[in-house]
Amino acid sequence: MNKIDNNAAVLRTAEIITIGDELLNGQVVDTNSAWIAQRMGELHIPVVHITSISDKAYAIKKALQQAEERADVIIMTGGLGPTRDDITKAAVAEYFGTILVRNETVLAHVERIFRRTGRKHMPAMNIGQADVLANATVLFNDVGTAPGMVVERNDKYFAFLPGVPFEMKFLMENRVLPMLRDTHKNDVFVYNTYLLTVGIGESLLAQQIADIEDSLPPFITLAYLPQIGMVRLRFTSEGTDMAYLTRVTNSFKQQVAERLKEYIVSVDNLSFEEVLVQAFTTVGITLSTAESCTGGAISAQITAVPGASQMFHGAAVVYSNQAKMDVLGVSLDTLTQYGAVSERTVKEMAEGAKRVFGTDYAIATSGIAGPSGGTETKPVGTVCIAVAGKSNTQTQTFHFKNDREINIERTVMAGLTMLWNILK
Repeated sequence: MNKIDNNAAVLRTAEIITIGDELLNGQVVDTNSAWIAQRMGELHIPVVHITSISDKAYAIKKALQQAEERADVIIMTGGLGPTRDDITKAAVAEYFGTILVRNETVLAHVERIFRRTGRKHMPAMNIGQADVLANATVLFNDVGTAPGMVVERNDKYFAFLPGVPFEMKFLMENRVLPMLRDTHKNDVFVYNTYLLTVGIGESLLAQQIADIEDSLPPFITLAYLPQIGMVRLRFTSEGTDMAYLTRVTNSFKQQVAERLKEYIVSVDNLSFEEVLVQAFTTVGITLSTAESCTGGAISAQITAVPGASQMFHGAAVVYSNQAKMDVLGVSLDTLTQYGAVSERTVKEMAEGAKRVFGTDYAIATSGIAGPSGGTETKPVGTVCIAVAGKSNTQTQTFHFKNDREINIERTVMAGLTMLWNILK
């Protein structure tokens, strides 16, 4: 077989279905689908469709019918709880033409959980959590009361999991993924590799690498994944020879990396914060922040990275002028003459943070995020940022024009970009 000829190979695909009116009305963000899709990708099982549906029997059965027509692995989450709106099991039983049966092992587990909480009597509604599809393999849930279930029909794999994220993840990692590795391996491999760029817009980036993109073979696609201040490039290739896919795809990736080397931050699938934490840790330097308009958002993103404690010492959120003076030593004369939103003020804030926390570098922010507080000379969106390094401090004023949330996101990204440029 030709290395890129997939005609004789079988590409197994997946679909994810999440259940809940709260997902449809925006009360809850569907993080389950993103997490499951990443795990499927690790098994080289691409997700071809993601659906969110209401807590209605007809919606559940219709979604299952459509998913069965277009995917080989169907993962459904939600609706397995004890309350009246949890109707997934009943609807799924109707879809498969089966019944619900009481699983005594699951019932004993649910009763133990209630005893551990100190309650003498388990509510009657919780007994129903031990009811499972008669034709299903039960996925025992060590961390919750709702078991998962697996049904296999016509070489299709259906997994039904709780919607609670930590329960879903436990069952996926300990029950579903091992089964899929053993029984649903792909004959066709899907290989993904990434580049992360900062400081160049999506359209200009595409223009600079247009000739390379035009030369990609049919089995390689290039996707642009823009975020505020950065663009991630994803190279995806499909074929039956993983070594060949890896070699050819990486050769094109290297061409793009060389063309865009001024803007490349990472050649791995890392976030910008992960790159910065690794860079600081590798050379043994430290960072602190002094934040006004960002309210601790920069430090939150840094400290969300495992291992950040090796390079991040601390943060000061100083909203008031008095706090800027008391905590960081910003002078009253500076605040009086130039104002809180000024390059002079953020310079003193950054240098104060370096001194207070004993770090090699510091980022400081001060601005008018909105929606109010702007003036004719300093309208909403005016932001000043300073980065104090080992030998000097750089400052810059930005004029963003978005709402409060976006202005804060842009400020965080601008501060991290300034820090990266100083490090380079």
